[in-house]
Parts: sequence; C-alpha cells; structure tokens
Amino acid sequence: MKIYIISLGILIVIYNLCISKRSIHMLQQNMYNENNRYFKWIFKNIKETFRFDIVSLIFVVLAVVLNMQILLALSLIFYVVSFCYYRYLKKFEQNKKPLVITARVKRFIATLVIINLIFLGLTIFVNNYFLIVLAIISSLNFYLIGLVNIINYPVEKLVFLYYKNKAKSKLRDMDNLKIIGITGSYGKTSCKNILRDILSGAYNTLETPRSVNTLNGLMIVINNTLSKFDEVFIAEMGAYAKGDIKALANLVKPKYAIITRIGLAHLYTFGSEENILEAKMELVESLPRDGVAVLNRDDHKQVSYHIKNNCKVLWIGIDTKDEVDVKASNIKSNKQGISFDVKFKGDENIYKFKTKLLGIHNVYNILSSLALANSFKIDKKKLVESVARIKPIEHRLEIKKIANFYQIDDAFNSNPVGANNALEVLDSMPGEKIVVTPGMIELGDLEYSENKKFGKHIAKVADKVILVGEKVTKAIKEGLEEEEFNKDNLYIINDVKESYKMIQNFKTDKDIYALYENDLPDTYVEKGDKK
Repeated sequence: MKIYIISLGILIVIYNLCISKRSIHMLQQNMYNENNRYFKWIFKNIKETFRFDIVSLIFVVLAVVLNMQILLALSLIFYVVSFCYYRYLKKFEQNKKPLVITARVKRFIATLVIINLIFLGLTIFVNNYFLIVLAIISSLNFYLIGLVNIINYPVEKLVFLYYKNKAKSKLRDMDNLKIIGITGSYGKTSCKNILRDILSGAYNTLETPRSVNTLNGLMIVINNTLSKFDEVFIAEMGAYAKGDIKALANLVKPKYAIITRIGLAHLYTFGSEENILEAKMELVESLPRDGVAVLNRDDHKQVSYHIKNNCKVLWIGIDTKDEVDVKASNIKSNKQGISFDVKFKGDENIYKFKTKLLGIHNVYNILSSLALANSFKIDKKKLVESVARIKPIEHRLEIKKIANFYQIDDAFNSNPVGANNALEVLDSMPGEKIVVTPGMIELGDLEYSENKKFGKHIAKVADKVILVGEKVTKAIKEGLEEEEFNKDNLYIINDVKESYKMIQNFKTDKDIYALYENDLPDTYVEKGDKK
C-alpha cells in the first residue's frame, strides 16, 4: 500500500509542476496580478481554471479514505492518462507571446517546488491524507499559482526596492540628462519612436524599447541600458489605475512631458473616464516648475482639465480654431504616406512635411514631437528632414505586401479612436478592402457598445470581414448585421493565422488591402472548432 502512495505522490508532484507552466504564463501576461488582473482573469474564465484531472482527484480521495489499493492503482492510471492528454494538447498550443523565464519566474518555480515537496513529505512521513492535498493542488492549479504569487510578494518587493533605488541613484548622477515622459491612452509607443527619430539627429537619444512602460521595465532599461553618453532619455509611461503614472514620474523625474490622446483604453481597470484623465495628467502635475508639457488642443479631455502645475504648456492641433504653438494643415494621404504643412507660433514661415507613416493620429504624434524639438532649438529644416526619414512602426498601421495582398498591420492593440483611424486609412486605399479583427477589450461597461459601433463603421468601409473568435466578436457581428452587411462576406475563425490563407484564396481583379486591427493576448484566445 505504501509503495502505491509514494509512487502516486511523486507522479502528482511531477504532473503539478508540468501543468503549472500554463498558469504561470497567464499570471505573467496579467502582470503578476497587478490591480488583481490575474484573479479577474480567473473568474472571467472559470471553466478553464478547473482542470480535466478532476476524475483523478475523486479516485485519490476514495482510495485514501477507503484505504483500497485497487483504487490507488486506478488513480495512478488516471494521472498517467491525464499527463498524456496534457502533452497531446501542448502539441496544438499556439502562444502569441510565450512565457519569459525571468529571474522572478525562477523564484516562482522554486517556491512551487518547495510547496509540492512539503506535501509530498507530509504524505510519506506523516499521513496519507496529505495525498489528497496534492491532488487538490493539481485540480486547482490556477488558484495555487495565485497563492504562490502572494507568498512571494515580500521577496519580490525587496528585489523591486533594490533595483528601484539603484535606478534612482543612477539618474541622480546624470545631471545633464534630458528626461522626457510620454503617456496617453493611445499612441504612446508611436509618439516615442517618432520623437526618438527626430531628436536623434541632434542628441544621443535612448528610448524605452518596444512597449516597455511599467516600473519594472523602466528600471531594467535605466540599470542595464542607459549610459553616460546618452543626452536624452524618453520614457514611455503606461497605467492601469490612478497613481501608476505618478509612481513612474517619481522614478525618472521627467522635465518634459507629452500627452498623446486620452480615451477609453483600459476603462475596465480605471473604473471611469474621469479616472483615466486624472491618471494621465499625473505626468504633467509631476513636472518641475521649469518643465515643459506638450498637450493636444483637439483633445477636449485635455482642454477641459485644469492644470495645477505652473510648468510651461505647449499646445498642438489640427482642427482647433484656437491659437496653438504648432499646427498642421493641408493634410493629404495615400498608401505611400502623408504630406502636410506646419506653422510654428512666432514663425511666419510655412514648413512642408512628408512622412511614410499612415493615419491622422500620426500627424498629431509628429506635431507633439516637433513642439518639443522646437523648444530644444533644433533647426526646422533638420526637423523636415528627420520626419521624412521616420520609418513605419511595427504593428502600428504598417503596410506590407504579403503574397497577393497588402496587409495594413495595426495588430498591436486597439481602441475606439485608433480603430476608427485605421478604418479611415483602409477607406483611403484603392481596391478590395478586408478587415480582420477580434475587436477591442478592456473597455469596461462600454466594451459591447463600442465594439458594436466598430462593427457599424466596418460595414461602411469593408468589402469582406473576418472576425477572430465567435464570443469576443459578438458585438461587432451585431453592428454589421444592423447595417445589413452581406452575410456571405462575413467569416468567423478562431485563429488569426487562418486568415492569411483565406485571403489568398479570395478571387478578385483588384488589389486587396487587409486591415489587421488588434491581436488579443493569449488570455483572450478562444478554443473550439472553426466556424
């Protein structure tokens, strides 16, 4: 009997450690439960968090309680079958963003191993009933990972404080470094890359890479990448709740700030539009008195906000009738890019700019960057040259030829303003127009209505629509139907990769332009058969 108990205990421990990869992956994608994101994900996906090995748990309970060797043997068989089934499913698993084995994940795994070994030891040396605990841990693995995250919190907090103080100390020693913070609901990464390209002609410029915009991300860049030769540091700043931007500003101490556009992104975590506005404007309120903030006069939320800081404010705009510091007009666009005129306050000249970027929102991003660059006294002719050299930004309205069609890749993320901008870009293209999208997320109570509006807008632009995920795109489909979109031109799939082959099989004499709007993270992937 004891040999069966020990064998089964060891098997369950090995099984637990193997299946924990999926749970840790979801924890990492939910920012280690920051603002309870992981637990919210669990309760939103309650069916997925109860594993298929529940039958094995039942047999373990019966075997231990009834003290029957035959039931223990059956339990062993069931766990072997469960493990084989788990390995079978892994063959078909496609992660858009794989688990990153960081030092934090390694500490996490160590804690997980210790917990499993403790209960294995108690099972072997104290009481067989602890085997039931091991089986419960297996069936409730997602919840165990949440518990381990709580257990590790004190250690992670100490590690965090060490690297935070190290980063702050490094910045204090770089007195002449120009530090720029960029935030907003949309366009942060695009604006950051545009600003980098514009400033790089005059300064040694370092920006946070990709979409790194959290405290941990900024600390890593400062500690590992920032050097004494850098003259400008551009820090992208993201937020999911009030206080997040303030914490980032307290770390890097920016003297300059750019607010892109403020909207509904992450409304689910912020709770209200007012909270979003106040959170984003924390960057402006954190500037020193001799600081400079660049704001958008066409964004009514920014205009309505009462700034309590006495820092200098530069306004940019396109449609506003009010006087601004940098204004664009005569905007023209095609698939090669955009051309526009720019007027700087205090300068009678009109400067003509061209860019390979697509979308009116990128004109705003360029204007914000020009306003700040102009305050740095960079020659305007150099600014014209720098803007012309700006390269399209990956997955942000990036147009590229794939097989027999042009892909307009806007897959990084999506929001109501960005989605509408993307549709306007698609509408300006000649030929067959296709939209591929899973819709928009994290819009709180407005998620359904905004996706429905998105569907209505799509119906007015697209010739064909490919929806990714039946459940998440229900509102978009409803919007399409209300606009009487042709059902024969509507397709629903579960994996965005299927769309590439599908589009290549479409027969048309026209050029095909396919807008890929948003690509949901693995936490939102739907499982099931193709529709």
